[in-house]
Amino acid sequence: MPKSPNQKIKILYLMQILLEETDDDHALTSAQLIDKLAALDVKVERKTLYDDIETLRHFGLDILNRKESPAGYYIGSRQFELAELKLLVDTVQASRFITAKKSDELIHKLEQLTSRHEARQLQRQVTVTGRIKTMNESIYYNVDKIHDALSAGVMIRFQYFEWTPDKQQNLRHGGEVYEISPWALNWDDENYYMIGFDHVATRVKYYRVDKMIKIQLTANPRQGREYLQDLNLADFSRKTFGMFDGQEQELKIRFSNHLAGVVIDRFGKDIPMHPDTDTTFAARLRVTVSGQFFGWLAGLGPGVRILSPESAAREYQAYLQKLLQDYTT
Repeated sequence: MPKSPNQKIKILYLMQILLEETDDDHALTSAQLIDKLAALDVKVERKTLYDDIETLRHFGLDILNRKESPAGYYIGSRQFELAELKLLVDTVQASRFITAKKSDELIHKLEQLTSRHEARQLQRQVTVTGRIKTMNESIYYNVDKIHDALSAGVMIRFQYFEWTPDKQQNLRHGGEVYEISPWALNWDDENYYMIGFDHVATRVKYYRVDKMIKIQLTANPRQGREYLQDLNLADFSRKTFGMFDGQEQELKIRFSNHLAGVVIDRFGKDIPMHPDTDTTFAARLRVTVSGQFFGWLAGLGPGVRILSPESAAREYQAYLQKLLQDYTT
C-alpha cells in the first residue's frame, strides 16, 4: 500500500499540532496526537511518534511530558510568553497611529504566536479615553519606507496634506512635491513624526507621517548631517511640543506643588526644581516656545506662572488674551 504524500511532512504537522493546541494547561496524550495526525491523513506508530518528538526537542522545541492530569505532551516555553503578547496586543489596540483594520490584522498575527487556547485571552478590548484611530491606512507602510530611506541614507519625495472642514485631504502648497532628507522618526503625543532636513530652506523640519502620501525613495544622498549630528531624540522630545517650530529657550516657571508629578512626567527627574513658597516650586526648563507649549501650560490650569525671561511671560500673556478675545467679541 503506497504511503500518503503527507508522510513526508509528518514531523511538521506534529510540530504544528503541538504549537497550536498545547500549552501549560492543555496537553495531548500520544494517542490523541496519533488521532490528530490520522485526521490529516498521516499514519504513525507510537514508537515513531516518540522518535519524532525527540527530534523536535533537538530542533529546539520545549516539549514537556506531564504524567499527572492533564497528562500528555505540551509546549513549555515559547519565544513570547503570554504576558508579553498581552502587552503587545494592548499597545497595538491603544496606538492611535495604527488604523483599526491594521490593528486587527496585527493582533491576529500575534495570536498565532501562542496556542489557540491562550489566543482567546489576547482578544482583548483596550479602552483609552478619547482615543481615535488614524484614518490614513498607508501610515503603516509610510513608516517602513522612511526606515528604508534611513538605512540607505537617501532623500525621499512625498506630498503633504491637511484636512479640510469637509473632511477632505487638501494638498499643501498646491500639491508641491517635497524632497527632504530623513534623519529620524519620533513618536510624540501619539503621533509619528519624521525629522528631516530641508536643503532648500537649510533647516530641520518635522512632518506628521500620517499626512505624508506617495513617498518615494530617491538616489540622492541625504543632506544636513552637520545640522542633526548632535540631535538627542529623547532630549528633543521633552523640549518640543507637538513638533511645532519655535525658539528654544530656558524658562523659569513657578508651579503649584500638586503639579510636580506632571512636570516630572514630561521633563524627567533631572531638571532643576526647588521650593519657591510653601505651596509652590520653581523649575528651570529648556523648551521650544510655541503655541503648543503655551497650550500645555494653559491646560495645567491655575498655579502656573512664567517667571523668566520676561519676554516669554509677555508672549504667554498675549496668547491667553488672544484666546479670551474669541469669547469677548
